[in-house]
Amino acid sequence: MSLTFRHIALIGKHHSAFHSAPPAQARQVLTSLTQWLLQSGAEVFLEKDSAQQIGLDIAPALDIRGIAAQCDLALVLGGDGTMLGYGRQLAPHGVPLIGINQGRLGFITDIALNQLEARLQPMLHGEYEEDHRVMLHAQVWRGADLVLEAQALNDVVVNRGATTGMVELRVSVDGNFVANQRADGLIIATPTGSTAYALSAGGPLLQPSLGGLVMVPIAPHTLSNRPLVLTNSADILIELVAGRDASANFDMQSLASLLIGDQVKVRKSQHHAVFLHPRGWSYFDTLRQKLHWNEGGS
Repeated sequence: MSLTFRHIALIGKHHSAFHSAPPAQARQVLTSLTQWLLQSGAEVFLEKDSAQQIGLDIAPALDIRGIAAQCDLALVLGGDGTMLGYGRQLAPHGVPLIGINQGRLGFITDIALNQLEARLQPMLHGEYEEDHRVMLHAQVWRGADLVLEAQALNDVVVNRGATTGMVELRVSVDGNFVANQRADGLIIATPTGSTAYALSAGGPLLQPSLGGLVMVPIAPHTLSNRPLVLTNSADILIELVAGRDASANFDMQSLASLLIGDQVKVRKSQHHAVFLHPRGWSYFDTLRQKLHWNEGGS
């Protein structure tokens, strides 16, 4: 049977993807995986920074732009944070990702190292579940000036300063005023992000195929201020009315400091991330295992 994916990128920075694993172990894992993929008939490329950080030259190295141009699949070794970062970068180019976790189940990295060959072999031959994930496009405006523009796969978060009190936010959806909210902040999350910060703030879990967005206040002053589930076509406008040292975070990786009157505009991105899972994968199986739900039943 011929390979569905012939040009494969391996991504995995040892300081994040391998956590406490020493560089020697990281090299061993990537070397073994590279050799196995080459024997399977694939052409393999290493993400440039990953290869440099662990001193590996067993395959050609490419930066993200090169991977987007030359590869039809990316294997990401690491946790969900690593997948989020590279998922954002590769989404505009339509490159699907497979997440390989180093022993701990993730929400989007669901193949363990000890299952690599058994799980990957059928996937490389077209036996997989394709999972499309909504992304967010956000802008920070200061009057007529665009301060920052970014994509987010998990969430956009407007937060109060670390040592200050609540912020006051004026929130509108599709041009309709919703409320002036006093809280520690506000989260706009995708279904992917509904299991992250939004979950810890009391938000609902959204099935990824739903495609909607969730707006979750962080420790609101008014307890009747509850999470809202919105359509994925919603245009959300958040204006900072009061509060010092506030900021806007995008997947907790991009940051913009906010001044009074600044506006954060959030809407669905035109791009989406594509994750591939082993055949038979279930979102609900992942929730049950990750959240330690009762596993009784048939």
